[in-house]
Amino acid sequence: MDKHEYNVDIAWTQDRKGMMCSPELRKNDSNEKNCIEVATPPDFDKGIPNIWSPEHLFTAAVSSCLMTTFLAISEYSKFDFISFKCGSKGILEKIDGKFVMSEVLLFPEVFISDEDQKDKALRILEKSEKACLISNSITSKITMEPKITVQK
Repeated sequence: MDKHEYNVDIAWTQDRKGMMCSPELRKNDSNEKNCIEVATPPDFDKGIPNIWSPEHLFTAAVSSCLMTTFLAISEYSKFDFISFKCGSKGILEKIDGKFVMSEVLLFPEVFISDEDQKDKALRILEKSEKACLISNSITSKITMEPKITVQK
């Protein structure tokens, strides 16, 4: 696989917030840049509520990587499922005087229609967690609590 690059630009707007965009990501209907507002979380001095923070984005990167890896492995394995969802929780702690995202808890749930596919679903989830490039790129502990639900 060749080396890939992902570009992100960020610009301060006011207070403790800014606008983050990627020149590679465009809105389909207007072709304008697809941007999100980012800010210091309210847990910190002068933080702003209800805006994506670096801590949320970090946690989202791990969770979304698990999902996209699961989707790819499922496709290659010809594994049929009804749906996938994943809650996640990033843990921020002060360790040795520095703030670190020490752990990310993942709560994936795969919905299947065949009870006999439960073990396969679990194996694919576990393989996905091990193969996730974001999880493999960080030092945070990754804890996964998978759930397989059979829907008829």
